[in-house]
Amino acid sequence: MTPARPSVEEVWSWLGEVPDPEIPVISLVDLGIVRDVAWAGDTLEVTVTPTYSGCPATSVINFEIDRHLREKGLDRVALKRRLSPAWTTDWISREGRDKLRDYGIAPPVDGTAACVGSLRALDVACPRCGSRRTERISQFGSTPCKAHWRCQDCLEPFDYFKSI
Repeated sequence: MTPARPSVEEVWSWLGEVPDPEIPVISLVDLGIVRDVAWAGDTLEVTVTPTYSGCPATSVINFEIDRHLREKGLDRVALKRRLSPAWTTDWISREGRDKLRDYGIAPPVDGTAACVGSLRALDVACPRCGSRRTERISQFGSTPCKAHWRCQDCLEPFDYFKSI
């Protein structure tokens, strides 16, 4: 017996359970990389935009989406990759930003995605104590999408999720 076809809303809910492989406290939906879910006949199409075209986690992300949906009983899943428009940190949900901060990663500063490459100073709050007296230590953090920062008040180092 074939189970009833789930609604698109239910599939979105299921995808909200799939964690990012590099930052497991945030889901792929909260990260904003799942761009579309639609039925094409009897095949579920899930469109994904990677955080950047060379993201090393892309194949793991696709595998986890496929695995999770198959565990929910879907046997016809097609993953589509969309590179345009390019992913931006503006697509991270409010809940996702809160989850990053609670995990100790400073979320991207609102409105800075359009300023990529700008040398203007960022007002990055420490995710631990909330101080804005912070400094960038290195543009390169634990993953390509993060930079290494330090708080000048609590002296704790932290990652900042770069605006892209």
